[in-house]
Amino acid sequence: MPVYLIFVVAMLAMAFASLRYNKILFFIEAGVSLLLFAVVLVLMMNFKNYLRQSVKDSVMSVADISDDYIESLKLPTAVVGEYGEILMYNRHFKQLFCKSHDAVGESILSYFKNDTIDSLCNSVGGVDTDYDGKKLTVYANKVDKGYTLTIVDNTYFKTLEKEYNDTSKSVALVVFDNIYDFMSDSEEEATQAMIIVENLLSRWSLKHNSLYRKLSDSRYLIIFDEKVLRTQIEKKFRILDKVRQIGVGSTNATISIGIGRGCDTLTESHACAKKALDMALGRGGDQVAILHNGEYEFFGGVSKGVEKTSKVRVRVIAESVKNAIAQCDKVLIMGHKFSDLDCIGAATGIYSTVTKAFSKRAYIVCDIDKSMAKPLIETLSERNRDMFITVDRAQSMVNDKTLLFVVDTHSPDFVESPKVYKACSKVIVIDHHRKMVNFIDNANVFFHEPTASSASEMVTELISYLGDDGLSKIEAEALLSGIMLDTKNFVINTGVRTFEAAAYLRKKAADTVTVRSMFSSSIDTYKDKHKIVAKAQVVNHCAISTVDGIVKNARLLSAQAADEMLTIEDVYASFVISQIDAKTVNISARSYGKINVQLIMEKLGGGGHQNMAASQLTDTTVEKAKEQLISVIKSI
Repeated sequence: MPVYLIFVVAMLAMAFASLRYNKILFFIEAGVSLLLFAVVLVLMMNFKNYLRQSVKDSVMSVADISDDYIESLKLPTAVVGEYGEILMYNRHFKQLFCKSHDAVGESILSYFKNDTIDSLCNSVGGVDTDYDGKKLTVYANKVDKGYTLTIVDNTYFKTLEKEYNDTSKSVALVVFDNIYDFMSDSEEEATQAMIIVENLLSRWSLKHNSLYRKLSDSRYLIIFDEKVLRTQIEKKFRILDKVRQIGVGSTNATISIGIGRGCDTLTESHACAKKALDMALGRGGDQVAILHNGEYEFFGGVSKGVEKTSKVRVRVIAESVKNAIAQCDKVLIMGHKFSDLDCIGAATGIYSTVTKAFSKRAYIVCDIDKSMAKPLIETLSERNRDMFITVDRAQSMVNDKTLLFVVDTHSPDFVESPKVYKACSKVIVIDHHRKMVNFIDNANVFFHEPTASSASEMVTELISYLGDDGLSKIEAEALLSGIMLDTKNFVINTGVRTFEAAAYLRKKAADTVTVRSMFSSSIDTYKDKHKIVAKAQVVNHCAISTVDGIVKNARLLSAQAADEMLTIEDVYASFVISQIDAKTVNISARSYGKINVQLIMEKLGGGGHQNMAASQLTDTTVEKAKEQLISVIKSI
């Protein structure tokens, strides 16, 4: 038929071409062309009717479906072939989709937002789709060489469901993080800052038609509609930035928000909001934490945590630790995998206090071969061979009265031995890293301070209340080395209490020259480090480099190279990617605070602190890990 139409069009063109030569010839040729066009049109209509009848006969023979049967159905129904071609439909389908034209032979996919016929017809429980402003659900039944499709118009019910979801309530608890910093300057400045923050929160709530209530001088409650909450998530809670612009003198205000989302009742939402707020504060504040179906989602967290100058909490925790040690028969001390100077330094401080001030047996559980503080461990072991024990020996020693100290980590996944942790019923956690979602939640004492520079600083403060008469020179140097490591020689994340702890250790005869020698490296390591730095590339103010092949002490080398790359101009964060073994890739991340590397590492399954974090990826390569890292950096 298309060939015939082409000939007819050609004949008409020839007829018009002969008009300029002979009008009689033109009328003859035009008449013949039009007559042939009419014949072709009739033939095409007859052939289409023939095809339609053949299709019906085919459908009836294959699917045992007749015109009368499909017309008797009260819902829009169509029969389609294996490739989605429409074979037959009833009047309800025609009214909904076709209107006045014949849809036989057309693709059913032209009416629905589906890429393939399989995605439309092979989904269990129907497929939701839209058409002409209506919300539809398509149910498919397989027949021989095709499908029968039944379409249900759910517009009313889906609109009702959307309205219900949009108006479901979520409770938000808001805390003015650093109100006491303003109070330390003057009562008048604190009052002024409080009024400005309250007015901002009040206007923000009023703008979104949300319920706002002041609970105390620094705590507020807001109840959101789900629709408002979705909007705030899309905007990444710009209220945090607006509050951060409020400043009196040299201090800028920050708030933390905990939200309980998707709960059945307001009481449950309030309880979830409390947990979310604790998580936000545990991660350093200045952020929003949303708890939804047991999972957390975070926004913000770009500011440094506010240092707590009061030591009342440390004294209270020290009393709890004293009671726990007094009731145990032995103490195990364990840090994170691939322990560093901060981890071993903090463990050494606890060991000294337990064995000397409380006269209890204590052991540090450590895989010495994989530790990045091996020189310090060897020095300590020379003085006391029983100080460090293996994981297997620790497991054999655990009983009901064993007390476990976990230092420099609060995640059960990162401890030196998860088996030892699970075997101990009494646990004390001491850590400074920002709180992770998966944290040790069964600790008898959870000493967590994200604004502290290091675990060694926290332990130094703690042992000053527990009893420090037996703290030796080498043990004090171990603690000082941990502080110096995590502060990059008192450059980053350093507060008043950091220097107080360092001064205290110096009084205990800690030698800074000896401590500095613990950071020394061989000439080969120094050369390798600068090779890594030399090939760094910068993406969005982040320096990224890789280590070639599997090298000895890859973690230590990566950490040192990442520190070095921070000295590059216009670099706010640094990342070094190395192959640890055949299946594991490690990423070391460092920052001076402008970029929160903890948030970046968390998106890759790791964690850490705002200025220092890491992640381990399995079953991947260095290049693929680099691509993932760059993608995350660009998305933040």
